[in-house]
Amino acid sequence: MAGTKSGGKAAAKTNKTKYGADFYARIGAAGGKKGHTGGFFKNRELARIAGARGGRISRRSKKTA
Repeated sequence: MAGTKSGGKAAAKTNKTKYGADFYARIGAAGGKKGHTGGFFKNRELARIAGARGGRISRRSKKTA
């Protein structure tokens, strides 16, 4: 039943039974700790500039007269 909603629930139940109730919390925490670049939080000014640039880009097509 791979790839179905019920299959996912069954897999989650199995993982929690085998590896403990905090299985998903632990693998999520491990992923967060693996990062070493710091992301935008490291440089708030750069994040502000990038957000402003992105905000100026229109998602709508140019209308012709």
